[in-house]
Amino acid sequence: MEYLLQVKICALLGLWILTLLCGIIPAGVKWFRRTNGTETHRTVLSLISCFAGGVFLAACLLDIIPDYLSDISAELDARKVETSFPLAEFIIAVGFFMVLIMERFVLNCRDMSGYHEERAPLIPEIRHSHGGAASPEVESSGHHVHVDFQAHSPFRSFMLFLSLSLHSVFEGLAIGLQSTDSKVLEICIAILIHKSIIVFSLSVKLVQSAVRPLWVVAYIGVFALMSPLGIAIGIGVMEAQLTAGTLIQAVLEGLAAGTFVYITFLEILPHELNSPGQQLLKVLFILIGFCIMAALAFLG
Repeated sequence: MEYLLQVKICALLGLWILTLLCGIIPAGVKWFRRTNGTETHRTVLSLISCFAGGVFLAACLLDIIPDYLSDISAELDARKVETSFPLAEFIIAVGFFMVLIMERFVLNCRDMSGYHEERAPLIPEIRHSHGGAASPEVESSGHHVHVDFQAHSPFRSFMLFLSLSLHSVFEGLAIGLQSTDSKVLEICIAILIHKSIIVFSLSVKLVQSAVRPLWVVAYIGVFALMSPLGIAIGIGVMEAQLTAGTLIQAVLEGLAAGTFVYITFLEILPHELNSPGQQLLKVLFILIGFCIMAALAFLG
């Protein structure tokens, strides 16, 4: 077995193991699953969630969308496609509306069947209770009102998982298609660092989304396999010397980017910023998460 192939296989195993370990932590530690803890516990959990929001915001603006725009632009230039219509941005919009329509359709069907899923609106109405019973959607403690962490939509969390998984396949594909071992190691180390942060954040979101622990573990297990799957596909393409369907890959990246835009701006950030208490601290933790990912992107 040639050295380059050995390096790629080691990268495949390393990505799988580290992603699995980082993702299992929130699912396996009971502390992350508690929603009726003390004031301090709920605040810390909320700040961790805000940090995750900053990570996803950076992943959306600095990683997924730029990668897609670069790939689709190169593919359109290679095929000599010239148009004044913003085709690349339109594909992102298609991905956005696909998720929007799917979610509205699923929720409408559940409402018609008499099933009412507990979910948080984009701008929730916060009602303060003085001496009366608390709303079932919030927890009241003295003068503080806390949005229930179970209010995250499991459907949106699944779409978040799906879009990140698709992007992970393309990241792995980039490793599998490299022709030098130094480039494989360079890309693999960069992906290892930022992927470990992202999978931890994804796991936190799944835990807070009324997803059962076993399903969280299943999601993380599948997600951990996505980059290795991409590496395996890339190795197969290189070994067989086939021409990859780069146009199809670019379009799928665009749809995944649109999905991620929807989840980031209509689910993650609104939920955290619309829940009361510690607003400036929440913004700070969103900024910290964003800055860490931005620094990783800057370092390459």
